[in-house]
Amino acid sequence: MAVYNLAMANNILNTIGNTPVVQLRKVVPANAADIYLKLEFFNPTGSYKDRMALAMIEAAEQRGALRPGMKVVEYTGGSTGSSLAMVCAVKGYSFTAVTSDGFAEEKLQTMRVFGAQLRVIRSDGGKLTPPLFQKMREEAELLGSEPGTYYTDQFNNLDAIQGYMAIGRELGQQLGAALDVFCGGVGTGGMIAGTARALKEAGCQARIVALEPASSPTLTTGRGGAHRVEGLAPGFVPPHMRGWNYEVRAVEESEARAMARALAEREGILAGTSTGLNVAAAVQLARELGSGHRVVTVAVDTGLKYFAGDLFRG
Repeated sequence: MAVYNLAMANNILNTIGNTPVVQLRKVVPANAADIYLKLEFFNPTGSYKDRMALAMIEAAEQRGALRPGMKVVEYTGGSTGSSLAMVCAVKGYSFTAVTSDGFAEEKLQTMRVFGAQLRVIRSDGGKLTPPLFQKMREEAELLGSEPGTYYTDQFNNLDAIQGYMAIGRELGQQLGAALDVFCGGVGTGGMIAGTARALKEAGCQARIVALEPASSPTLTTGRGGAHRVEGLAPGFVPPHMRGWNYEVRAVEESEARAMARALAEREGILAGTSTGLNVAAAVQLARELGSGHRVVTVAVDTGLKYFAGDLFRG
C-alpha cells in the first residue's frame, strides 16, 4: 500500500526534506549487500541542493548578513543555482548565478524561470575543467564584493553542512543505525560531510566513502581533469572535506552513465549522472561486503534535467 505525506505547508520552502528511501532490487548483483537509495529529487527543484540553499539563506538572515533589498550571488553548475533562485524568489531577493554553457541547458533555464540573472562563462567544448571553475569563482567573488550583495560561497559556507545534516538524521529514522557504508559524490563536499556528521552523532559507525569521477581524481591523486559529471569534481579539494577521515573511490564516468540509464530502465528511477556514479560505487561496495550488510547512497537530482544532452540517448 502506498504511503503519502498529506501535510499542509505554508509555502514551498516547508516541503524541503523528509525524502523517501527505496531499496534497489534489479541493479544489485546476487549475494551482495542491500542497497538503499534516498530519493532527493523529491525536493521542490528536484535536488538535494534545496536543503543547502535554504540553510545558507536563513542562517544569513538570522545573522543580519542578508537583509531585505540585498542581492544574492553564487557560482554554480545549476542545481545550487536553481535552489537558490527558488528560495530567493519566495523570500524576495534578487539572485545572480555565475554559471557556464558546460552545464545542462535545462538547469540554466530553470534558474531563469525562477527569476535569476545569469552570468554565463564559456567552457572548452562543454568540458568541466579546473580553469573553468576558477573563472566562475573569480567572477562570483567580484560580484559578491559589491555593496548590498551577499555571496553565499557554497564551498566555504558552514551553514551548508548544517542543511545537509538533515539527510543523516532522516536516514537514522528511516533505516536505524545499522548501516555499513554511506557513499556519495563530492562537489562542494557539504552533503557527505553533513550526512556523515549526523550519522556519527546518532551513533552510526558506517564507513564514509567519498566518490569522484576517475577522469578528475583530485581526492585520490591530487590531479583534477576534464569530465562531464555535473555537480562533482571542481578540480580542488573542497574545504568541507578537510579535517576528517573518509575513504575515497573513483568511478569511471562510463559506468556512471550506464547506471543512470539502468536505474531508469530497471528500477523506474529517473536520475542524473551523479546519481549513476553514486549507485555504481554502491554496487561495487555491496559486492565487496556481501549479503547481510547495508550500503546507502543518495539520488542527487532528477533525470529530467538531462534530456537535452546525450545521457539518455542511444
